[in-house]
Amino acid sequence: MTKLLALVLLGATGAALAQPAADPALVEAIAKIKAIDNHAHPVRYAVEGSKPDDEYDALPCDALESAPPMVRGRPDNPEWIGAWRALYGYSFGDASADHAKTLVIAKQSALRGHGASYAAWVLDKMGIETMFANRVALGNDFAPPRFRWVPFVDALMLPLNGGEMERLNPDSRPFYGAEAHLLKRYLWDLGLSKSPATLGDYVSQVVTATLERQKRAGAVALKFEAAYLRPLNFSNVPQSEAEPVYARYVGGGEPPAGDYRKLQDFLFHSIAQEAGRLGLAIHIHSAPGCGDYFNIRGANPSLLEDVFNDPSLRKTNFVIVHGGWPYTKSVAALLGKPNVYTDFSFITQTLYPRALAEVLRDWLEWYPEKVLFGTDAFGGPEANGVNWEESGWLASTTAREALALALTGMMRDHEITRERAVQLARMLLRDNAIKLYGLQP
Repeated sequence: MTKLLALVLLGATGAALAQPAADPALVEAIAKIKAIDNHAHPVRYAVEGSKPDDEYDALPCDALESAPPMVRGRPDNPEWIGAWRALYGYSFGDASADHAKTLVIAKQSALRGHGASYAAWVLDKMGIETMFANRVALGNDFAPPRFRWVPFVDALMLPLNGGEMERLNPDSRPFYGAEAHLLKRYLWDLGLSKSPATLGDYVSQVVTATLERQKRAGAVALKFEAAYLRPLNFSNVPQSEAEPVYARYVGGGEPPAGDYRKLQDFLFHSIAQEAGRLGLAIHIHSAPGCGDYFNIRGANPSLLEDVFNDPSLRKTNFVIVHGGWPYTKSVAALLGKPNVYTDFSFITQTLYPRALAEVLRDWLEWYPEKVLFGTDAFGGPEANGVNWEESGWLASTTAREALALALTGMMRDHEITRERAVQLARMLLRDNAIKLYGLQP
């Protein structure tokens, strides 16, 4: 009797855990939705005589020690063949050296054939209407309205020598240098050769002036990559505590890590407050990152709860980028805060559709109006192999399949109707973004 009961329970558990196939009609409806990609890093290809693109990320990972990528990101992932077929008409079933040569030729032919419209042509292949380009500068290759700009603002939070903070994490050394270089560029854009002498002037003449300049240039949101540099536990530090640190070290020297974090905390809040005033959402990287020393615990979105609860920041909308993975359950709870959203970029590439469907269903059953689609399409400046086009295609394809699986399960469990399922798909793939960023539908 005990063995029989165990077998029955085992069979019931297996049936409960097994996900049904996606509803074909729902799959078809989802395939027709033109998506708005909330987060990506498209790369400009260098033509003869021009320099490679060095503006596709404020913190490029090329110089870091790095472990092998996850399974789906490896060069031998057979899913890349599907991407090459969809994008460039690749006709082979493998990626042997001889066959790969034809891919290079096909991609170069597409680049020449489509010219300035190449990037928009790629979006059409992905089923994406608009892509938010996280870039230092948008550039002519990624023109609106198909591409919208999300600039990086961590450099504004880092006006001093990183010194001790750089030594706390080997990955931070090149990153602090990259942020210092970007801050010089922002100062130059404002006609300044160095940071102002007082913290108040720095906020008004550099922080506010830069954000206003970015807004005028078409920015729709602002991006923080702070988790690459430090944990996300920003405190609400008053200016009176931050001012002495700035005044003492703005002219040189190495601030102690604890003192520098106070200044960073103050400036983070200053940037976030100005973003709210300007109607710019704050995007915050919250997921594992490149490099062998990335602090995953420091990227836990729950560390931002005091920021989300801060009354002075209630007019600022925050987007937990990459869904806060692996802390997706915490994200579901955080979405209950009026100014918190999330996207499912990055995990559209790292998770297979069935695993992603479980995450999406959890969010759909809590706060579906707070979830945004994203690809995190990225690559390097080379024009062959796996790049932003392939990673973006894989992400878009995975997202649609996972969404269909999640919604099918909800339909079969009588949680939603078919009509509501299609509505939810539109919300996640485009309507939520239109509402949050005030885009024209």
